[in-house]
Amino acid sequence: MDAPTLSAHGIAEARALGATPALAQWFAAKAAHPDALIFFRMGDFYEMFFEDAHAGAEALSIAVSFRGEHQGQPVAMAGVPQHSHEAYLARLIRRGFRVAICDQTETPEQAKARKASIIDRRVVRVVTPGTLTEDSLLEAARPAWLLALVPDGAAWLDITSGIFETEAGAEITALMARLEPAEVVATEGLWPDATAATPPRDPAGRLAAAFGVASLEGFGSFTPPEIAAAAMVLEYVRGTQNGALPHLMRPSPRGQAGVLAMDAATRRSLELLRSERGDARSTLLHAVDRTLTGAGARELAARLAAPLADLPAITARHDAVAHLAAEPELRARLRAALKGAPDMARALARLSLDRFAPRDLAAVRDGLRRAEAMAAALAGPLPARLSPADLVPAASPAATLTLALADALPARLEDGGVVAVGYDGQLDALRRLRDDARGAIAAMQMELAQAWGVASLKIRHHQQMGYLAEIPAAAGEKLLRDPPRLPGDQAPQHRQTMSSTLRFTCGALAELDRKLAQAADQAAGRERTIARHLRELCVTAGACITTAARAMAALDVHAAAAELGWTRPQMTDGGDFCVVGGRHPVVDEALRRARGPAFVPNDTNLSAGQRVCLLTGPNMAGKSTYLRQNALMLVLAQAGLFVPAESARIGVADRLFSRVGAADDLAGGRSTFMVEMTETAAILNQAGPRSFVILDEVGRGTATWDGLAIAWAVLEALHDRLRCRTLFATHFHELTALAGKLPELRLNTMRVREWKGQVVFLHAVGPGAAERSWGVHVARLAGVPRPVLARAEAVLTALEDRARQGGGALSDELPLFTTRPSPARHPVLDALAGINPDQLSPRDAQEALYRLRALLDGG
Repeated sequence: MDAPTLSAHGIAEARALGATPALAQWFAAKAAHPDALIFFRMGDFYEMFFEDAHAGAEALSIAVSFRGEHQGQPVAMAGVPQHSHEAYLARLIRRGFRVAICDQTETPEQAKARKASIIDRRVVRVVTPGTLTEDSLLEAARPAWLLALVPDGAAWLDITSGIFETEAGAEITALMARLEPAEVVATEGLWPDATAATPPRDPAGRLAAAFGVASLEGFGSFTPPEIAAAAMVLEYVRGTQNGALPHLMRPSPRGQAGVLAMDAATRRSLELLRSERGDARSTLLHAVDRTLTGAGARELAARLAAPLADLPAITARHDAVAHLAAEPELRARLRAALKGAPDMARALARLSLDRFAPRDLAAVRDGLRRAEAMAAALAGPLPARLSPADLVPAASPAATLTLALADALPARLEDGGVVAVGYDGQLDALRRLRDDARGAIAAMQMELAQAWGVASLKIRHHQQMGYLAEIPAAAGEKLLRDPPRLPGDQAPQHRQTMSSTLRFTCGALAELDRKLAQAADQAAGRERTIARHLRELCVTAGACITTAARAMAALDVHAAAAELGWTRPQMTDGGDFCVVGGRHPVVDEALRRARGPAFVPNDTNLSAGQRVCLLTGPNMAGKSTYLRQNALMLVLAQAGLFVPAESARIGVADRLFSRVGAADDLAGGRSTFMVEMTETAAILNQAGPRSFVILDEVGRGTATWDGLAIAWAVLEALHDRLRCRTLFATHFHELTALAGKLPELRLNTMRVREWKGQVVFLHAVGPGAAERSWGVHVARLAGVPRPVLARAEAVLTALEDRARQGGGALSDELPLFTTRPSPARHPVLDALAGINPDQLSPRDAQEALYRLRALLDGG
């Protein structure tokens, strides 16, 4: 049954339509969040009702039951246990659902005290892919970007780390490929499958207010669309967090930073962070990741996704890696401190949203301790990126957390045992009352026995009257006749006379009775108060903690890069690209892991005078690997990492383009060739002298002459007009003729050797051009049936013979091998060649024109 539509989304109207008090609360929550599943807290379960129950049950593979009726229809419901609801949330989020958590905001006792008929419930949070904070719902090594798009502006943040950035005029497809956001919100119609949103009124004012400043000028220079996108994403987060905001860094205009531009096709081709085949081991990130922390892995991924294009910044990163590579003892100390370090940034996010567990406090404590150990190790002259200044915050809460927190912490604050013994005297006293009632009673018994002068006094508990002091009849009568002069709380008060004993109480004993009854609640309350105080300390120091966490992540990346043992590239501001003994980082790592044959290193030189390399060679010889290898060298170098080569001199590029491999876009109605041409057009329209381009088999997806013509024209444009560093692989051997016409074009080929009728691929690059493509041999390796291979060999031999002879019977079928006849010379040209303009009078010139026109009309 569908949830009824309410004209005004209030509980009173739901009750008027016959809903029970609890269902009325559910209707109100559903009306406020119609696009979300409602997790409705009822005791120890989160329940879903009506269509939510059916949708949730199908996604979670749980049963749907029915309870009661509403408007004559049974109420469908499905629930999950509250204590394990995060696992179910993760499955729903992966299936694309949004989930609104409608929780109990008071206890049954509190509801009873305010004379309410039902516990108050409210939506405290809307769980979406871009607003997750729980470790169980997040990938440790990947940020959960929430991206907001408006026309000509974008803003994105990660609420788990506090990073907040903007960009003006970004190419949306490229930005999406770079960030791979967990969730996108956008103005209507700007991006498919995005959550629709609109910027708030006065976006600059809302943004400034969120960071407690009067103006955004101190944060940098923002365009109005950037401000609109930033305010929109903040309001979206606020809406999902019940009005709260996590700890966020100040927004940074990304347009001011020099970043290597890469479009979506390039990222897909190079498999920087994600593989199209779904195998994470085939990505560049997996090949180079030696980080020890989740924050370090995220920082490494961010650097690979957005390499720098600013030479001083790149050099600073290289200086840090070089120093750690040269100091193995220092690197070992830093990595020892990093190993097992908690994720402070994500713990701080949960603390700032008041959705924390005791272990989040411990994460901040332990993280700051490790940061202090790293700072102590970083002594002496150091590169700027290894400065320990940011590791030790001036207002660090580490000392207080160390004193306050117990060594072994519970999973939940409600379980108790968060605060260390000895930190708070009042809590210790309440714990003693709670945990050692017998000891407290024994102490009170001794105290009253001495004060009342009755050594045989015993304190006993009675169901109706609580704790009472029992005294033998004789001593009790004496106490009644001659009561001692004592302070009011110890003065005896007669309560009951028995046959052999008298029962007394006093103010102190009554207070003990009350304290014992309330001790557990009071101890829990006191512990919550202390925990919240510790939370406030962390949130107040949030900026410093974030700085320390980012410094640790950066050190993790630098130390991990030094572990690889690769070579520091010499970076320049020119058009250099000279690599000696370069290896493909992913393939090389895979071969090492599989203990296979060693990777064959190759040289590349695209420096001045030889900017364009035309690479020929058979399939499977390694052309695509070689192309990607050099593009990845550029990415690694500009990301601030070292490269797998004997030596490298690399000029900083502003854009990187990679068009390698075939792909279609069936959903978009584009063929493989159309996709290829679209990507090639992007290169020709956007590349410049500082760009780096790799192109593989341009023109292969169409007729031979068309493809050759396109490849020819593209190669000329790259050489003559764009003048960028280019690796151009092709099977069109006719293109090698351009070597004599394009002065900066150099020919290289993948070397092969024929042995006993078989072809051996050497995977080595050498000068020159390939003699043939060896396609039939590759077909044999692929398992093509022998009769087909034999026929292919025969046809190939015939075609090659006809081509050498200038054509033949097969020329009509395959015009590639036809010798194209020269067209007949037009008579007008012969007549024109016989005219000497300098010897013609005006009349002769006029007559000559008439003759030429007559010949043209007759021709």
